[in-house]
Amino acid sequence: MPLPSDVVVRPATPSDAPALAHLHLDVWDDAYTGLMPQPILDERRTTLDERVARWRAILEEGGPTPTLLAVGPDGLIGFVSAGPGRDNDVDIELELKALYVRKEWWGTGVGYVLFEEAVGDRAAYLWVLAGNTRAIAFYERQGFRLDGTEDEHDEGRHVRMVRAGT
Repeated sequence: MPLPSDVVVRPATPSDAPALAHLHLDVWDDAYTGLMPQPILDERRTTLDERVARWRAILEEGGPTPTLLAVGPDGLIGFVSAGPGRDNDVDIELELKALYVRKEWWGTGVGYVLFEEAVGDRAAYLWVLAGNTRAIAFYERQGFRLDGTEDEHDEGRHVRMVRAGT
């Protein structure tokens, strides 16, 4: 699926931290309202300055793979982060750590292009909030399957999905 003509994908830079922090808050509201306790979503908005500082530090530090942004005509519309896996009980080196797109851009191919840029056809794993059927279906279309591993967090139960390389 091609990227909409008015959208570009590029690496995030430290100067993107304020807009990225706002985007991160917005896409969590889009994706998780009704799936996790509302006070968790509300509390995230009270720590905006800390979130901007955290994003700036992440982007200044860099790392093995950049955070990629989808930029539309009105600003940031999505982002993706992937990198070395944090789980030592799975024999896959790449973890998709975040993939989010604004709700008004769902179904346009932006999420797919971000996924392809960050993961492509490589073996990978990810964690998704249980009950997030839209995300689970998206990852299943990319060849991921639930592996039965679960982890409980304040925001809810997370389930792991894995994909062998193709």
